[in-house]
Amino acid sequence: MVQIQNTQPSQAVRKPFRQLDADTLALLANTIRGLAMDAVQQANSGHPGMPMGMADVAAVLWGEWLRHNPVNPDWFNRDRFVLSGGHGSMLIYSLLHLFGYDLPLEELKQFRQWGSRTPGHPENFVTKGVETTTGPLGQGIANAVGMAIAERHLAARYNLPQLPLCDHYTYVFAGDGDMEEGISHEACSLAGHLRLGRLIVLYDDNNITIDGHTDLSFSEDVRLRFEAYGWQVLSVNGHDFRSIRQVLKAAHADTQRPTLIACRTVIGQGSPNKANTHEVHGAPLGEEEVVLAKRNLGLPEEQTFYVPKSITQAITQEARVWGKKWEHQWEKVAEQVQHQDPDLWAEFSDRLNGVVPARALDIPAISVGKPIATRAASGQVLNHLAPLVPQLMGGSADLTPSNNTFPKGETAFSATNPTGRYIHYGVREHAMGAIMNGMALHGGILPYAGTFFVFTDYMRPAMRMAALMKLPVIYVLTHDSIGLGEDGPTHQPVEHLSSLRAMPHMTVIRPMDAAETAVAWRVALTHKDGPVALVLSRQKLPNPDRQAEGLAPASGLERGGYVLCEDKGFDTIIIATGSEVALALSAKKQLNDKGVNVRIVSMPSVELFEAQPEEYQEQVLPTAITRRVAVEAGATLSWYPWVGCKGKIVGLDRFGASAPGQVLFEKLGLTASAVVEAVQAL
Repeated sequence: MVQIQNTQPSQAVRKPFRQLDADTLALLANTIRGLAMDAVQQANSGHPGMPMGMADVAAVLWGEWLRHNPVNPDWFNRDRFVLSGGHGSMLIYSLLHLFGYDLPLEELKQFRQWGSRTPGHPENFVTKGVETTTGPLGQGIANAVGMAIAERHLAARYNLPQLPLCDHYTYVFAGDGDMEEGISHEACSLAGHLRLGRLIVLYDDNNITIDGHTDLSFSEDVRLRFEAYGWQVLSVNGHDFRSIRQVLKAAHADTQRPTLIACRTVIGQGSPNKANTHEVHGAPLGEEEVVLAKRNLGLPEEQTFYVPKSITQAITQEARVWGKKWEHQWEKVAEQVQHQDPDLWAEFSDRLNGVVPARALDIPAISVGKPIATRAASGQVLNHLAPLVPQLMGGSADLTPSNNTFPKGETAFSATNPTGRYIHYGVREHAMGAIMNGMALHGGILPYAGTFFVFTDYMRPAMRMAALMKLPVIYVLTHDSIGLGEDGPTHQPVEHLSSLRAMPHMTVIRPMDAAETAVAWRVALTHKDGPVALVLSRQKLPNPDRQAEGLAPASGLERGGYVLCEDKGFDTIIIATGSEVALALSAKKQLNDKGVNVRIVSMPSVELFEAQPEEYQEQVLPTAITRRVAVEAGATLSWYPWVGCKGKIVGLDRFGASAPGQVLFEKLGLTASAVVEAVQAL
């Protein structure tokens, strides 16, 4: 990696790039309201309340502050805008259309319909300009914390004096539902601790949820809560353009703290009979009320999806002009950096493009013979990778010594050390998962983080969002089975392997030894089509000299499953993963003594194996061999497709217990003898 040139991001105070007159802002906001009402009414489904309530705030933010390029939505140095309350998706669809993105009016007319680019909740893989997929409340605001961390880290490492390559803000629209979800507490607490001064959350403080008024279930003082987190907290009338402008100036003036702006709004603003009621939250207004609302807002009553020409000229066309200007200015900065420090630019460019150096993938072999836990082997691999892969940014949910995730020579990311590449997330698994998603979405970061495998239950919603968006994030999940021992069933994952394998786009890898662990990391670094979960042992596992013991190279892991070893004329296949491969090998010896010829298949990743051509799958698991046994210290559910109706599974369809790991394996029937019995029973 290049030598760090600058340890602090630019502290220049952001100012609005223009000031629109009140009439233009009002017309822009009311146009947004009209589009939201019409789209929801035509679909007979959706949430008009939030777009109508936050339209004035959106008009000022997008019209005067947000720096982006509609012609190139992927321009790196754009400001990020996150609609955390994704149910109000017509707000962002209206903004994208009005500000010149490739989202024509016809797409708005197809809101929530099959094949449209305007799905019910914003999806970043469907609609250009949508930064992250939102809808499950709290995910978006936590993603935004990750984006702000990425911005601050990259700025600290790559900005040169007067030449800022990374110089943008992250803005969030969040509502009462986001504030109630526990993940927002986790993520915003960490954001305050890290003093992420370029994170600005505009809180839609309308006191209404689906059930009714928020006082049904929510009476805390959100402002005091965020002050306690270390945020700057401001309040504003969310329908007063001048006040919104002034409060945004105050938000940008504080570069040392994230800012929460409590925007007091009226949900469904403009609707004469339903505004400020829960009826407008998640249902169409009704045709009569839409007409009355348009009359109230000064919009043509009989015209649907109305966009005045003056808005097209003042907003749509101008947004494209401003966007090209900002990107051109940034390109000039990039050219100067490239000339002044070509090594710095090369590393920065590689990070943005996700380039992993070939020498990083040439992972040194870990000494064989002496047993080693795969979590420890993973730590050794990380010590090799960290200096060679600048975009790797790690962390742990307060389990760093157990997860072995802090590479030697690295420092922790903090408010005073933003160049650090390791995040102490604290006991915040859910936020950790969503923050990783935000960093990956931002670009320039390949995030990984660790926790105990059982605690994926806490961050599963964020893992699901990573899989849905096919984000390249890496989970280091240690303490993978009952083998962790005395901590007992609360900490022993049983159903988790089957559960994660059922998740589309999630790649689960459970290596058998140090060699497979190294290959698993190589796969994780190069896998671009979704998250990878590395499932690792606490207990030490055999670490064989594969060549000396007649075992196939660990590179077979790249194909998910491979023939580890076999007897000539085999008529039985034993499939195993992780620590249970050793059981399978021991069972093979016993079966050989009984005259049974066996093939052992190491299957560390079902997903990778499923992706192989049928010819390869047939080579490894010939359909003619129906005598098959799978062995894994977990729920049996995911193994039925591979053993078939004539096979057997040695697994664990119950919770564990508190005892030393080896005792548990014996008492719960996960032994070589149990595998032998299963084969003989066939």
